Amino acid sequence: MRESLFQLLAAFVGTVSFAVLFGTPGRYLMPCGAVGLLGWAVYLAVCGLNGTPAAAVFVASTVLSVCSRYLARFYKATTTLFLTSGIFTLVPGAGIYYTAHYTIMGDTRTALSYGLTSFKTAVAIGLGIGVAYCLSPRIFGWHREAELWKESGGTGQDRTGTP
Repeated sequence: MRESLFQLLAAFVGTVSFAVLFGTPGRYLMPCGAVGLLGWAVYLAVCGLNGTPAAAVFVASTVLSVCSRYLARFYKATTTLFLTSGIFTLVPGAGIYYTAHYTIMGDTRTALSYGLTSFKTAVAIGLGIGVAYCLSPRIFGWHREAELWKESGGTGQDRTGTP
């Protein structure tokens, strides 16, 4: 329990630090940290239920993406502002490092093992984000379509009359 709390604190601090490095405005730092903490909490919970790491990353990235979309609507900001910082805790950076390390050292079997795990994690992140973006914008509070996509009378022009 104590280790999990430490990991959640580290996820929050790491996410906020990455958001600062990324140039996120100050008023969004705490929500970004909360997104990172939430993602890591979901990851730990799924792993605790004997889920595979790839499945845990998929579920966590889906939850992160949904949360980022809600926060984007609430703060009137872009989803990527919260998602880019929040996904930081799930990115397989160490796995990619060890893949390169063992490749250089000539240990092909270990390098392939780390590489495959990193690849599965990256695919799980992409699929989780994709699933969250398949949800209707109306779920997140958007009540109308973007003006860009509305066409008038099939003329290929938007509502302002420009092509």
